[in-house]
Amino acid sequence: MNDFVTPLHSDHSRKYEQNRFVYPVLSRRSKGLSLGVNLNPDKVCNFDCIYCQVNRRVETETTFVDLPAVLQELDELLSIIVSGEIYQHPKFADVPENLKRLNDIAFSGDGEPTTYRNFDEIISQVADLKAKHKSDETKLVLITNASMFHRPVVKRGLELMDANQGEIWAKLDAGTEQYYHLIERTKIPFQQVLDNILEAALLRPLVIQSLFMKVNGTPPEEAEIEAYCNRLNEITQAGGQLKLIQIYTVARSPAESIVSNLDDEEVDQIVETVRTSTGLSVEGYYGRKTEPQSSG
Repeated sequence: MNDFVTPLHSDHSRKYEQNRFVYPVLSRRSKGLSLGVNLNPDKVCNFDCIYCQVNRRVETETTFVDLPAVLQELDELLSIIVSGEIYQHPKFADVPENLKRLNDIAFSGDGEPTTYRNFDEIISQVADLKAKHKSDETKLVLITNASMFHRPVVKRGLELMDANQGEIWAKLDAGTEQYYHLIERTKIPFQQVLDNILEAALLRPLVIQSLFMKVNGTPPEEAEIEAYCNRLNEITQAGGQLKLIQIYTVARSPAESIVSNLDDEEVDQIVETVRTSTGLSVEGYYGRKTEPQSSG
């Protein structure tokens, strides 16, 4: 396999120059540049995933979303990316030619972006900025745990994304309630997440992103992966549209020391199991070393 993961793939710093909300990263899954929009600078999240790289023990200086500042930072970064000026910056000077493309503007950051109270408003204004810079082909990507899809403001935001090259990457890291609570450490019921994913997938194709890892040196059991495949099959059998399943493992240092990345062969095995059990398109992403393995 050819080398795919560069040092920039493991550097997802939320700070760029003096920016507080918008940051460019070289994304493994986007296969190019992604502009992250941090809607949770206060680090508040309704999940407490054991693999999260956000250090919530350290307080942040920014505790609320300043919408005008978000839009200004995004406007300026779009300008230097579209012009190519960003590749003169030392951090991005060595980006391979085939990755010198803006794939998406991603709503993610230090928490769950759909908890932002004006979620539909920010989607609308970011879409307008995208049009201003004639970046119609650039996707709007929502990286989400799917816990808030039932809120009216989020439903409106998702509809706006649908109209502006939107793509939803919904987290699903488990097949059983027990494993879900081990990994996500949240009071939100597993069924709520599953119901929300199905409801959203009935209206548009979703990408499912699933991170599997070793916990105290032990990978997920075969029965857990089988249950995970069953959850995917339940969604598609009910009419939900799943256009891609992303199976990946830890590539950056998590907050909890009990978490470590799967070996490449372990990722490959999960990819093959999911492909065989569901018939869906699957991509595997590895821990720091190699390129994605596609199937389906």
